[in-house]
Amino acid sequence: MKIDMHCHLDLYQNPFEVAKECDDKGIYLLSVTTTPKAWEGTKLLAHGSSRIRTALGLHPQLAHHRAHEIELFDALLPEAKYIGEIGLDGGTNFKKHWDIQLKVFRHILKSSHNSGGRIMSIHSIKSASEVLDELKSIDGIPLLHWFTGTQGQLKRAINMGCWFTVGPAMLNTKKGQALVSMMPKDRILTETDGPFAKFNRKSLMPWDSDIATKQLSELWHIPVALVREQLEMNLKHLVKLNH
Repeated sequence: MKIDMHCHLDLYQNPFEVAKECDDKGIYLLSVTTTPKAWEGTKLLAHGSSRIRTALGLHPQLAHHRAHEIELFDALLPEAKYIGEIGLDGGTNFKKHWDIQLKVFRHILKSSHNSGGRIMSIHSIKSASEVLDELKSIDGIPLLHWFTGTQGQLKRAINMGCWFTVGPAMLNTKKGQALVSMMPKDRILTETDGPFAKFNRKSLMPWDSDIATKQLSELWHIPVALVREQLEMNLKHLVKLNH
């Protein structure tokens, strides 16, 4: 089983072809969106597939442009079982929009909480502590995508019950490997963050999540088959938690 729990399927140049290939290869994929307006078109990519799920999101890097779409987010929420990509970004280019990011993130978390909670794919670049602060007392299951915080912040996230999605680009760095080695094996799933994330200077495709599976095999010192078995169990457990 190949799993990509964070992919921007709609942002590939040929998204319908990529979606078909994912289906042909039997990939379980969470197709995240960056704006509520992208929901309807992105959902079409999953049509006819039993393995592609679409997540409703409003990316923190776009919050200052798209905050007005929050009403559309609320209108679409009842038909979305997954939320993403959402979160906060404290990076140099986006810190100036912090107030609107925080307002949007809080609104999304409150809406999700009030509707029973969701699996949420969350961005936390240079904002891990603040993201974790906001997640306190919120129903749902946070999937911290490509977590880059400190080891102390990671321990806090683990204690809060967060899950983690890790990809080839993250596992290709020493810091990423150190963080992943601390994460509970039963709360990890693979991702690509394609087409944005790259590996060997090429944009990652959803099926490249298998590179991360092999990297986990090396990091955990167990055969690839056992890593796949663990990831499959994790996915099944996560889906059960969401019902």
